[in-house]
Amino acid sequence: MTAIWRFISGRRTAWIVLVGTIVAVGLLFSLLPKSAGNDFPSTGLPTSSQAAQVDAALAKFPSAEQTAAILVWSRGDAKLTTADRTAITERATALGELSTASRATAPKFSDDGTAALSVVPLGTKAVDKNVAGTADSLRAAAAKNLPSGLHSYLTGGVGFQADISNAFAGADFKLLLVTVIVVAVLLIITYRSPVLWIVPLVVVGTADGLAGAVVSALAKPFGITLDASVSGILSVLVFGAGTNYALLLVARYREELQKVEDRSLAMLTAVKSAGPAIAASGGTVALSLITLLFAQLAGNRALGFACAIGVVVAILFALIVLPAALVVCGRGLFWPFVPRVHEASAVAKDGFWARLGRGVSRRPVLITVLSVASVGVLTLGLSGFSVGLSQTEQLLGNPESVVAQKIVDRSFSAGLTSQTTVLTPKDAAADATTIAQSTRGVDSVTQGESANGLAQLTVSLTDAPGSDAAFTTITTLRSAYADKSGAVGTTIVGGRDATALDTRTLSQHDQDLIIPIILAIVFAILAILLRSLIAPVLLIASVLATFFASLGAGNWIFTHLLGFPAFNTNVILFAFLFLVALGVDYNIFLTTRAREERRLHGTSEGMIRALSSTGAVITSAGILLAAVFAVLGVLPVVALTQIGVIVCIGVLFDTLVIRTVLVPAMVFITKDFFWWPSHRLAHKHTIARDSDSASESMVEAARH
Repeated sequence: MTAIWRFISGRRTAWIVLVGTIVAVGLLFSLLPKSAGNDFPSTGLPTSSQAAQVDAALAKFPSAEQTAAILVWSRGDAKLTTADRTAITERATALGELSTASRATAPKFSDDGTAALSVVPLGTKAVDKNVAGTADSLRAAAAKNLPSGLHSYLTGGVGFQADISNAFAGADFKLLLVTVIVVAVLLIITYRSPVLWIVPLVVVGTADGLAGAVVSALAKPFGITLDASVSGILSVLVFGAGTNYALLLVARYREELQKVEDRSLAMLTAVKSAGPAIAASGGTVALSLITLLFAQLAGNRALGFACAIGVVVAILFALIVLPAALVVCGRGLFWPFVPRVHEASAVAKDGFWARLGRGVSRRPVLITVLSVASVGVLTLGLSGFSVGLSQTEQLLGNPESVVAQKIVDRSFSAGLTSQTTVLTPKDAAADATTIAQSTRGVDSVTQGESANGLAQLTVSLTDAPGSDAAFTTITTLRSAYADKSGAVGTTIVGGRDATALDTRTLSQHDQDLIIPIILAIVFAILAILLRSLIAPVLLIASVLATFFASLGAGNWIFTHLLGFPAFNTNVILFAFLFLVALGVDYNIFLTTRAREERRLHGTSEGMIRALSSTGAVITSAGILLAAVFAVLGVLPVVALTQIGVIVCIGVLFDTLVIRTVLVPAMVFITKDFFWWPSHRLAHKHTIARDSDSASESMVEAARH
């Protein structure tokens, strides 16, 4: 491995690495097949889901080529006037010209006289081909020549689909632009150089572009369906992780430049020292993401597949391309604070981080108690938390479909715009209808077409789409059918609410399966890297503390400040994955350096020196990563905002509290037991290792 590092960091060979990278990246961009992701996330339910079974069966029905849009008219709380009703009727007739069944668009007026709606049948293929264009045409036809104060809104499946597509329109560019600006500003502040920041940013930006191209090319062959949300999180993760690794490497490189004149030798030492930590940290994140391939939901598998590839690409660029680029650019890249050899000192730094470490070492028990207490206080924010948002709660900014749905909930049956579909054997249709009509929460049942021995029942619920009450009705209905014997007992229930319910249920299944696997992976990597069985337990406990504290703080913010009534379905799993995997990163950076320093200075002094050496760079990396994840909030999607906020809080808490004071305090309390079972062996050979280190230093000095 040393030969590879030497080739990458050599003055002449570094040029070969850079040129080879440029050629390889150019070829990959030109040769890899291009495939765009969907504009909006798909359900991705497995075939075991009743909702998926209903969708598959309906695809063979004559009406499979049909969908519907719902137009709503209202003037707020005021009742519709006679002129309003006339205009609405005229608009409904005009909408018939855009429909596949013109007579079906006749308006229905609410009993309270405040609203009207029209159902517009449409061809599925036409809608899927151009959702935005279809939505614009419907909105224009519904709003034309309306009396003053009367407004029209598009909702239903087409309306929500159009608003979700609009939310993700230009998402990649928007996220990339904001992310680049945030990263550039923070790198300039961190490096205090007008030029140094450019190299890491270009390297990480190239890694992000290549990761996106590779993921896009491999998705179809592996049966993975990508969407804009996955692409957005991929870019954020690659930029966040890539710049973190860059900060660590540059900091160690700068430290070595203060010891030796030869920048190639300085980079060789830096990459040999920081490389294992970067590889282990990135490997932890990548392996944790790979566990999502065991998930039931296709969206979870897509995120794991894409982001794992992205992290691997980020690691390769951080350990191969960045070192070569830094060597080629030379010391002047650090201008105006160019590191000089005479700045090196054999005495341990007595800066802020060293003083903090010594302060913690004097009162480790008190610091631990206070840190745990702060975790407990933040965790109290989880009191009364819930999971699952209704359809109207998943987008920010009151988009048109959400406004219309609220009008329908108030003036009509709440479930009118989100029909539940029941498929039953044709000869059991009457019994299935009776069971549905007698189920609490069902507003009406209409028998539809039949095909392939199955009859379709359209069930309208009394509760709002995606609400807990609607889910309870779906569950009750399914149980009522399953408890019956004979043909009616094979009846299945699907539709939008059933899909949302199955998604929530399977998301919980994925969470229960994947979280223990991630913890096992993290433990194994830490045990191998640190050669200890105690350190992994304490470090995992620290990142779990960060997770629960950030989840509690996030829930309080969502409930009391942002008005989100619950976590979205996959938020807890994704937040756990990012916080645990990325939180372990910083612990790896700190503890690997502490293990290195411990060989010469012992456990306690080694931790103080490790904190002194890594404190500034890890804190900078944590602030940068937190800011990058906060960028997810620029998209008007509640799930991404929640992930961004929770990870931002968690990374900051981990960086400023857990890694800064709690982990050192635990080391000071446990002392050499922290490294058990390897600590005795280390102590036994300390003198020999010191002698070897001294000999190696003398040999190296003689060479130069």
